[in-house]
Amino acid sequence: MSFKGSFCLLLFAVILVSATLALSVQLDREEYWNEKSPSERLRECTRRCQQQRREDPQECQTRCRLEYEKEKERHEGGGGRDDMYEGREREQEEEWEGQKGQNPYVFEDRHFVTGMQTKQGRVRILQKFTDRSKLLRGIENYRIAILEAEPQTFVVPNHWDADAVVFVANGRGTISLIRQDRRESFNIKQGDILRIRAGTTAYLINKDNNEKLVLAKLLQPVNTPGNFEVFFSAGGENPESFLRAFSEEILEAAYNTRRDKLQRLLGQQKQGVIIKASEEQIRSMSHHEEGGVWPFRGESKGTFNLYQQRPTHSNQYGQLYEVDSSQFRQLRDLDIAVSLANITQGGMTAPYYNSKSTKIAVVVDGEGYFEMACPHLSRQQGRESERPGSRQQEKMRSTGPSYQRVSSRLTRGTVVVVPAGHPFVAVASNNQNLQLLCFEVNANNNEKFPLAGRRNVINQLEREAKELAFGVSAREVDEVFKSQEDEFFFKGPRQQHQGRSDA
Repeated sequence: MSFKGSFCLLLFAVILVSATLALSVQLDREEYWNEKSPSERLRECTRRCQQQRREDPQECQTRCRLEYEKEKERHEGGGGRDDMYEGREREQEEEWEGQKGQNPYVFEDRHFVTGMQTKQGRVRILQKFTDRSKLLRGIENYRIAILEAEPQTFVVPNHWDADAVVFVANGRGTISLIRQDRRESFNIKQGDILRIRAGTTAYLINKDNNEKLVLAKLLQPVNTPGNFEVFFSAGGENPESFLRAFSEEILEAAYNTRRDKLQRLLGQQKQGVIIKASEEQIRSMSHHEEGGVWPFRGESKGTFNLYQQRPTHSNQYGQLYEVDSSQFRQLRDLDIAVSLANITQGGMTAPYYNSKSTKIAVVVDGEGYFEMACPHLSRQQGRESERPGSRQQEKMRSTGPSYQRVSSRLTRGTVVVVPAGHPFVAVASNNQNLQLLCFEVNANNNEKFPLAGRRNVINQLEREAKELAFGVSAREVDEVFKSQEDEFFFKGPRQQHQGRSDA
């Protein structure tokens, strides 16, 4: 056999062996993947979404979640080998809960994804609450977004498939809302709240020469729970106009215009969602009276300013401003209230809980820390030792539930979720105030129950009830619960810790 023939035979053998090894590895990988439970696959898929850059992280995680639901349904509805997953799936879900930072109620900068960004600003979107923990299922259909626009900028017209409650956290600007054949433009400033209905085309400017315009938004999607989309009619390549998705024949007929003109119109914009505007353009779009009359049904003004209202609670340690649907009718069908707590440096709120609303708190300024009592995390931690007949289970039967302290440092941009019924306290640092913007979900008929101060819950108990509940005399109970003479805001702890996750 010639040298050339021997070489070809050797090369073929090498290729055959390599292919066999590659196939074996691939089969091993597939077998390894097929043996994983749906929750394991979801966790790995989510991890890949965070590492890759080719796909939008939100869309990637949504795809992972849909695949997870399909796999879970198949395993629950199937038989045979799928039955082995039942106990393992439950264990993986509990393990996954424990790996999510061990504090599923706190969201930091790393939990936001940047949806759109240019040199002139950006839009940041908080991950889905249920992606962090199933404990937050009650607010599954809500999302938080933060818009930041540099001075003298314009945000391109767009609409969302979500209702939005917007709070102006910083700056001043002008917003225009379009619904069918009507347009209303009005000026906005720090402290303003406004409602933007799903499908309403909105655009705005930051008319300030120096300050950023910062908007905090609570979004309630109307199509897919927990997922919303933004739509740009105006635009070109960046942002892409959704008109480009239609065929040229349709566009020519719809607009009675030649396709070359349409192509030019829908191909010019390449600067992004938030762009620089000239002083003349800013002046022209800023000539509106403060506020303005809401054009849709004429129910009330377009904005409601929290800072111009009398605070619900106020003393040297802080002020609480609140607005609900009885004051701002645009909130009525959303079942949402909005509040802002300005805690003076070195001050704290009273420990309190909401009867039925879940609080989504966004730190808009300052720093401090919070603490909350949670029965869920304590129950998860003790689940292993609570098997039938265990000493821990017997203790629970005799003493009732236990509570885990959840705490974390608060800085600007931190988001904290406080479920209904969970006692909560916030503390400002010793060197600056702490401002908490709170969206209260399920706000209708909600009540706040203070646990300290003149009108706290314990002070309302009868003398006999106090003695039976605490096992001491009513006088001793009163010595504790009637010592604090202030209401809602108090002087904070002398030695403040920096806040850490105790969960």
